[in-house]
Amino acid sequence: MIETDVLVVGSGPAGGTAALALSTLGVKNVLITRYGWLADSPRAHITNQRTMEVLRDLGVEAEVIAKGTPQALMGNNVFCTSLAGEELGRLLTWGTHPARKADYTLASPSSMCDVPQTLMEPILVGNAAARGTRVRFDTEYLSLTQDEHGVTATVSDRLRGDTYQIRAKYLVGADGGRSKVADDIGLPFEGKLGVAGSMNIVFEADLSRFVAHRPSVLYWVMQPGSDVGGIGMGLVRMVRPWNQWLIVWGYDINQPAPKVTDAMATDLAHKLIGDPSVPVKIISSSVWTVNDLYARSNTKGRVFCMGDAVHRHPPSNGLGSNTSIQDAYNLAWKLALVLQGKAKPSLLASYDAERSPIAKQIVTRANKSIGEFGPIFEALGLLSTTDPVAMKQNMEGLKSNSPGAAEQREKLRAAIAFKSYEFNAHGVEMNQRYVSNAVVPDGTPEPEWRRDRELYYQATTWPGARLPHVWLERAGQQVSTLDVAGHGRFTLLTGIGGEAWVEAAKAVSASTGVTIEAHVIGPGRELRDVFGDWAAVREIDEAGCVLVRPDHHVAFRSLKAATASTATPTLAAAMATLLGAA
Repeated sequence: MIETDVLVVGSGPAGGTAALALSTLGVKNVLITRYGWLADSPRAHITNQRTMEVLRDLGVEAEVIAKGTPQALMGNNVFCTSLAGEELGRLLTWGTHPARKADYTLASPSSMCDVPQTLMEPILVGNAAARGTRVRFDTEYLSLTQDEHGVTATVSDRLRGDTYQIRAKYLVGADGGRSKVADDIGLPFEGKLGVAGSMNIVFEADLSRFVAHRPSVLYWVMQPGSDVGGIGMGLVRMVRPWNQWLIVWGYDINQPAPKVTDAMATDLAHKLIGDPSVPVKIISSSVWTVNDLYARSNTKGRVFCMGDAVHRHPPSNGLGSNTSIQDAYNLAWKLALVLQGKAKPSLLASYDAERSPIAKQIVTRANKSIGEFGPIFEALGLLSTTDPVAMKQNMEGLKSNSPGAAEQREKLRAAIAFKSYEFNAHGVEMNQRYVSNAVVPDGTPEPEWRRDRELYYQATTWPGARLPHVWLERAGQQVSTLDVAGHGRFTLLTGIGGEAWVEAAKAVSASTGVTIEAHVIGPGRELRDVFGDWAAVREIDEAGCVLVRPDHHVAFRSLKAATASTATPTLAAAMATLLGAA
C-alpha cells in the first residue's frame, strides 16, 4: 500500500492545480490519472484574470503567458455567414472595448489570455511534479472506503493489469464530468445531463487572410439549413493564431452520436471557412454532450470533489477550467493547515460552503448564455420559418432600405450587444464573496451592487470578498496588494496608527503557529500608497486592519483602530474562529 497525505484523482485543471498548490505548500500528495498523458485536445482555453492571479501566486503565471494568446488578440467576436463570407456583426469582448478596458486594468495585476488545455495541463502537472507531487499515469481509480482517520482508494495499474491500494488522509476527486469519485460518495446533484449534442473538430489551416484584421478567439457562423434545427450555427474557435482551429457543431441528442470521418470533418471545415480551396489537415474529432448539472454539496467526509466532477455545463462564458482551478486554490491551503495540525478539520467545511454556490452560479450562467443567442436568431429572421431558403432571404433583408429592415438591424445590434453577458461578464469572473466558517463577519451588511453584478467587478474589503488590487510602492518598485498577500500565508494590512495590529499579528502567529505577515501602508513605511488608491478602496479607517487569507479573500477586518490591550485578543479571537478553535 502506498501512503500519502492527499490523493488527487485526475490530472485536468482542477487536479493539476490541487497537486501544484499542495506541493507548493509542502503537503505530500500523489496524483493519479487513468490516461497515459495529459489533455489530448484543446478543450478549455479562456483563462480569466482571477485564474491568472491564482497562477501568479503559484509561480507559474509567466509560463502560462508565454504559451498563451494575449488578450489583445482575443477581442473581435464575429458573427458571419462564413469566414470568407459576409459579416453580420461584431462584438468587442473580454474587456477589449475601450469602454471596458479600464475595468479590467483596474481590477487585477494580471491580464487574461487564451491557453488551450493541451498547454495548460503540462504547466500545472509539470510544476507540481517538480515540487514534490508523485504522478502516476495509466493508473485508474476504482473505488474508495473512508474511515475516521483516512481514505483507502483501490486503483488499477493499466500497464501491469493489477490492482493496489493508496492510503491517504484526504482524497480530492477531480476526475471530470463522469466522476466516479462523486458517484461513489453519493454527492447530490441538481439538473440534467445530455441536453444537447456537439462535436469538436480540431484542424490545421492557414486562415490568417480571413481573420488577422479582426483577431478573435470565436467566430460564429450562420448557415441556415446546414445542421440540427435548421438554424445552422457553427463555431470556429482559434486554438493557435492563425493556423490551428477547433470547430464546434451540433448533432441531434435524440439520435446516436455521429461517427466523424476525416472527409466529413474536412467538408464541414470548408463550409464554415467558406473557401473549399483552403488546405485543411484534420487533427482530431470527438463528440460530447451539453450538460446542465451541479452538485448541491461537493464534500463527503474526507473526500472533496472539484472541477467538472461537480459543475458540468457548456463552455459558454469560458468558466469551466477557471472555476476548476479556483476550486483547487480554495481547498489547498485549508488542507495544509489541517494536516499541519494548525487548524481543526472543521475548517474544511468551508470548502463546500464557499465553492458549491459558485458551482450553481456558473452552471446557471453558462446555460443561460446559450439561450441568449435566441434574440440574434430572431433578429436575423431565423425563428419565423423552418424553410432554409426563407431564412437566407430574411438575413438578406438586413440590407434593405425600409423601416422593417431598419428595425431588424437595430434588433440585431442590440442582441449582439447583449452577448456581453457571455463575453464581457467580468463580474461573474471576479465578484465571488464567500460566507462560511472561514470568514469572520464584521457586522456590516454586504455592500450593494452599484452596477450590474454580472458585467462589472466591484472592489470591496467586506469579509469574504477577494482583496481589491491596487498598486503600492515598495523599495522603488510597484507591487500589487495581491502580491503582498498570498504565498500560502495570512496577511494583515493596516496603516499609520495601526501598529498595535502589527504587534497583535506577531503574538497570534506565535501562539497559533500560523504565519500572519503584517504590513503598515503609509508615508515612510515599507509600503506606500503613492496613488491613494488603497485609501479609496480599503473601506476602513487608516488605523483599522484587513486580514487576508492565503487565497486572497478577506478573512476579517476591523473598521477602527485598536489599542495595545485590545488588538491581540481581537485578532486572536478572529483566528480562533477561522482555524476552528473557537
